Amino acid sequence: MLSDPQIHYLDNAATTRVDPAVTEVIHDALVELWANPSSLYDPAVAAQDGIETARARIAKTLHCRSDEIYFTACGSESNNMAIYGAAMPRRHWGNKIVVTGFEHPSVQLPIRALKEEGFTVVEIAPERDGHIDTEKFLAAVDKNTVLAACMAVNNETGARQDIAALAKGIKAKNSRTHFHVDAVQAWLRIPIDLQKWPGVDTLSVSGHKIHAPKGIGALFVRDSQRQTLHPPYVGGHQERGMRPGTENTPYIVGLGLAAAKGAQRLRTKGDHLHALNRQLRTGLAELPGITLNSPDDAVDEVVNFSTGCINSQTFINYLNGRLVFVSGGSACDKGEPSHTLQAMGCDDLTIRTALRVSFCADNTPEDVDALLDGLRAGLRELQHI
Repeated sequence: MLSDPQIHYLDNAATTRVDPAVTEVIHDALVELWANPSSLYDPAVAAQDGIETARARIAKTLHCRSDEIYFTACGSESNNMAIYGAAMPRRHWGNKIVVTGFEHPSVQLPIRALKEEGFTVVEIAPERDGHIDTEKFLAAVDKNTVLAACMAVNNETGARQDIAALAKGIKAKNSRTHFHVDAVQAWLRIPIDLQKWPGVDTLSVSGHKIHAPKGIGALFVRDSQRQTLHPPYVGGHQERGMRPGTENTPYIVGLGLAAAKGAQRLRTKGDHLHALNRQLRTGLAELPGITLNSPDDAVDEVVNFSTGCINSQTFINYLNGRLVFVSGGSACDKGEPSHTLQAMGCDDLTIRTALRVSFCADNTPEDVDALLDGLRAGLRELQHI
């Protein structure tokens, strides 16, 4: 359906269409790399080689060592592994966690669960433009802080955070504090160089945000942190004991190819995505009552705005009827008010009327035109309902 040129899919922060080349390599791996990678005979060695090739491809995009990449089922699992795995072993010397107020639920909810276990949680609210004040965040880090967490790119507004400054500052205040970064929305949308972020201890990524399937992700664990990270899993030696269970070889191979292709897009498609972003922002500026919630320096792929007059779900349904697909915010908070916009201090009307548009390199100016046409028509028609 989504290959139909009449379809205008603008919700790529929720999920992306699987690249046909990735689908093909997964199919080939299902046929050819069927053996258990833990076995010792030739078909198993071939499967393990496929996994290690993918691991190297992903490590290359993050500028880290291959043996610092661990495969998981998704970004949410990666976040849970990092948060529980870092906090629990450190509770003998500290019990404080510092986190932003707009994290993805897969970071937010595990940290709330840790609060129930006796940890003290300090949430740092973003500024009105969606950025975290680095000084405020660092002021909360002290000798008892076992874990700090900040997403690299916000999933609802596209706001980038200064991870380099946070990482450096956290380690300067407490070298034992574990710093976790949710990079699910950042990976292959902005350059990530973990050699330049030496204070980042763990970092999560996800396949279905980069044109790989749902059900595959990865967690970077810096080698210096390997012995102090204890994920809540036992049961096997796979992924060097970090994530037991027979590896999903076909999806891992697919993720590796998607990562390699994503790195190429990052180098070559920046102007195209920037042009789409400018086209949309220019069009929105011509519509009455529109408020932009994304900062000017957000990633080009995400634009969040509010109509100020029409409920988000009503407008989403209206645009759906015109084959234009957008969202009201995080797909993981279906039907709930945006906690990101709440944390930013937006008023209730802004939150209730917010829409999120998110691009990928496959989108075209015609997609933006279709959206703007739908917004114009909807603003005329829906206000009278």
